[in-house]
Amino acid sequence: MKVLVIEDDPLHRAYLLEAVAAALPECETVLEAAAGGAGEALARAHPEAHVVMDLQMAPRNGIEAARTIWRERPGTRILFWSNYADEAYVRGVSRIVPDGAAYGYVLKSASDERLHLALRSIFVENQCVIDREVRGTQALSFGRKGGFSEGEYDILLDVALGLTDRSIATRRNLSLRTVQNRLQQIYEKLDLHEGNPAAEGTFNLRARAVATALLRKLLNHGALERAEAELAEWLRRQG
Repeated sequence: MKVLVIEDDPLHRAYLLEAVAAALPECETVLEAAAGGAGEALARAHPEAHVVMDLQMAPRNGIEAARTIWRERPGTRILFWSNYADEAYVRGVSRIVPDGAAYGYVLKSASDERLHLALRSIFVENQCVIDREVRGTQALSFGRKGGFSEGEYDILLDVALGLTDRSIATRRNLSLRTVQNRLQQIYEKLDLHEGNPAAEGTFNLRARAVATALLRKLLNHGALERAEAELAEWLRRQG
């Protein structure tokens, strides 16, 4: 067995190396990378390696690195190790996981025992392992308790990028009325509905929706950076 550890913090990387050694005595080789790009290169050179990686790395974060690894080797098992269970991170991971892939999302606050169990469950038993707090975020995000559907979330991203309703309709292959209806649903779920000062001319609803989403950690820099790259590709295809 080979395991690739991708973590930009030296102390955290050393801790993960110790955790892998303790949890996986059958592991013959442990590789390490201090950045997402370097991790992608090592994963390419060692396609049989399982991966443990941080999500918050610069300049190339864990979601971008994982997207590349999974695009080239969709069967790779990846454990994400993160400080955060914010919706932007949880959605970012969920949108790139290949069908049937075994992966994990464990918080850095988890106990040694929890991390060791996750490593064995994913890399040896081929099971998914998601921390309870992350599962709570997933339930809120993808359930119907005020969470956003994927379609609504896509439109929220487009609004944050500055696209007009008509441009969003063109990009998403939707009618203008559908876009406007989903915008109203977004405003309601962000509590920018009738009776709120935002609905009475105090705010620009689109700008307020983006600000509220950022404050509630529905969006973050990484999510917007990925969305900007996808938009640039779409614009390029449009000529």
